[in-house]
Amino acid sequence: MDAVNKPVREIECKYLGLCDYEPVWRAMQKYTDERDQYSLDQLWMVEHQPVFTQGQAGKAEHVLNPGGIPIIQVDRGGQVTYHGPGQIVIYPLIDLKRHKMGIKALVNGIEEALIQTMQAYGINAKRKEKAPGVYVEGKKIASLGLRVRKGCTFHGLAFNIRMDLEPFLRINPCGYAGLEVTQLSALNPSVEFDKVQELLISKLCEILNFTIQNDTDIPAQAEIS
Repeated sequence: MDAVNKPVREIECKYLGLCDYEPVWRAMQKYTDERDQYSLDQLWMVEHQPVFTQGQAGKAEHVLNPGGIPIIQVDRGGQVTYHGPGQIVIYPLIDLKRHKMGIKALVNGIEEALIQTMQAYGINAKRKEKAPGVYVEGKKIASLGLRVRKGCTFHGLAFNIRMDLEPFLRINPCGYAGLEVTQLSALNPSVEFDKVQELLISKLCEILNFTIQNDTDIPAQAEIS
């Protein structure tokens, strides 16, 4: 990929904890709109309260029975998905233009980081042609949806770790009727959320050639404004 064999880039990690979806989305938009050529790239790590998000390609008929879970129409690519506690969500806020990195290279890098993270837990995960994300035995375990504005990315990936999967039955995930989903704890019950997240961040930075600017032993909890 064209992100490899380039000068090392710095990135800042922000751990937001458990948050409602919309304030984080608005903060991503604001950061992207206000950043300039010198703004530091960032990775935002978050768990969301239960929510369905409908991407720009989404169709109302793919939301079958939302019940009391809110639906938010958003400006990322893709169709409908679900976020909830126990799911790793990472938003890469990256200046592609500055790094001369193509969006395909970023998508491939994110998918490869997910695949390598699961390999570390003895799980054989794969890509699926024309269906972004990562799958295990045909079941989706990680979703991917990005937006590029002013040459910079926001939105990102969602990786099911240890969560209630029932809300996925209320939608056609990513617009595919009958698509099954799974999670890491169903395949390896001993997994620990924080350790998986730490490994995934490490893999992302290694593959995309970033070094963490605020690397500490204990992640700092960040606030969004």
